[in-house]
Amino acid sequence: MGQKNGPVGDLFKVTAAVIEREGRVLVARRRKGDRFGGLWEFPGGKLEPGEEPEEGLARELVEELGVRSRVGAFVCSVPFRSPVLNIELLVYRVELLSDDLRPQDHDETRWLAPGEMVESDFSEPDRPVVRLLAAGTGGPERAGR
Repeated sequence: MGQKNGPVGDLFKVTAAVIEREGRVLVARRRKGDRFGGLWEFPGGKLEPGEEPEEGLARELVEELGVRSRVGAFVCSVPFRSPVLNIELLVYRVELLSDDLRPQDHDETRWLAPGEMVESDFSEPDRPVVRLLAAGTGGPERAGR
């Protein structure tokens, strides 16, 4: 889904959710063996062709965590390029409409205060979001690496 950007290939749009409850944010750890396996991330995923970010994020949260949600305000955009990955991470605030988390792609979920998040424990595309939350800001903006 995207425009060509040199040797890396297509630019993929990927969504992520900042889900807050009582001053804590929901994070999930990728299963070992996956890309970014063993690292924490904000739940979400790749958009399908023609899909709006908000609708794709809601779909991904059902697929990844088994929860219904309400996607709210845009937080930030994080461009990320590496030799194997070329994405734009679109981050939104999200409210869960159900509490029964059933992780499919992750081996653990946690509720962490922004100050408890260790940037290096997160996948590279998610690290600017960790910095943004730790600084107490919430966009909308473009977060850099």
